[in-house]
Amino acid sequence: MTTLQRVVMIGPFGLHPRMTMRVRALPLAKALVRRGHAVTMLLPPWQNPEDSGRRWVDEGVAVENVTLPRGVPGWFHWQLTRRLVQRVSALSPDVVHTFKPKAYAGLAHWALARRFPVVVDTDDWEGPGGWNARGAYSGGMQRFFTWQERWGLSHSYAVTVASRALQTLVWATGRSPDSVFYVPNGARTPAAVPSARGAQRPTVLLYTRFFEYSLDRLWRVMRLVRAQHAETRFLVVGKGFAGEEKRLLQLARAEGWRVVESQTDPTGADLWYTGWGTETTLPAFLAAADIGIYPFDDTLLNRTKCPVKLMDLLAAGIPVVADAVGQIREVVVEGRTGYLVQPGDDVQFAAATVDLISDIPRCTRMGAAARADVGARYSWERLAGVVDEAYRYAITCAGSWRRRSVV
Repeated sequence: MTTLQRVVMIGPFGLHPRMTMRVRALPLAKALVRRGHAVTMLLPPWQNPEDSGRRWVDEGVAVENVTLPRGVPGWFHWQLTRRLVQRVSALSPDVVHTFKPKAYAGLAHWALARRFPVVVDTDDWEGPGGWNARGAYSGGMQRFFTWQERWGLSHSYAVTVASRALQTLVWATGRSPDSVFYVPNGARTPAAVPSARGAQRPTVLLYTRFFEYSLDRLWRVMRLVRAQHAETRFLVVGKGFAGEEKRLLQLARAEGWRVVESQTDPTGADLWYTGWGTETTLPAFLAAADIGIYPFDDTLLNRTKCPVKLMDLLAAGIPVVADAVGQIREVVVEGRTGYLVQPGDDVQFAAATVDLISDIPRCTRMGAAARADVGARYSWERLAGVVDEAYRYAITCAGSWRRRSVV
């Protein structure tokens, strides 16, 4: 048990609809509370205004949604940042942990940098080649986010990174390696649901937002799998940013596949589409899959990610076939918890999928190994220990800087 520290985490947005604060910051905060810290999470819920001003406690974590101001955009941004900063000052934490070096978290960091030890967390590359290229941002916003990212990563006392690629990029800013702490996303244990694996035709799960790969490539792989193993059924859970799922369903219907859109397991479907799962329905979807597929193009954005959905699959005991890109190469243990294929090789990807789906007992063994492996290597309890080190490092460095300033 470490000495009690007062920690304030600041998000760039609320718990919904984006995932970082919900699936990265919150489980980390809970693990830190279990280690004896007092953690408050401050959120600017501009995307979910129904949470404006709401506060609650979740397993010891104080979750506070800042009240959204009224007014034109410029005034809104300034006032919302001001409220975040004022609340941090009132809480007087030992350390501030900002999540993503951009938007409101980045603005709050700029205002608080000389007053508190600030640790910055980055789980994506935001600048050129990263989310700037994916988001519908104006040229001015892209330049601002690029500046925020560079400034935030180089003007904090410590940085926590979700991937090895991000670790390298942060080192490239000139930071000391000692100040950069590798904290991949942790594995979330799904609710227990009786397994439906093997009850119907062999089922391949695609759990996705569709943006990490070409839809045309995905369809080529799916057709190759069905051509070699006609009994295969695909289960698709998720939704794209631009309606990609609708095009996939159209392609499958044009091929003569029986497509069923349903929240309950249908009979005789070649492609079962569910949309997004909820905390109630997702465990049942995972329980219906024999294996998972995780296509992942070799891009800078993908290399810097630590895919949460991949962690969810493995933690649910689902072996995966995945492109060997970025963190996936570290997370999936080749031949033990899944298969890794050369990025972009459709034939190899389909062959590995068919090889695995053709042997359900082997799927079961590999799934059990996957669940045990990510539970041991990527538990939030273990990762919270690394973050604890980052906090102590930042507090020590801040103390040294202040002593030099006084002298």
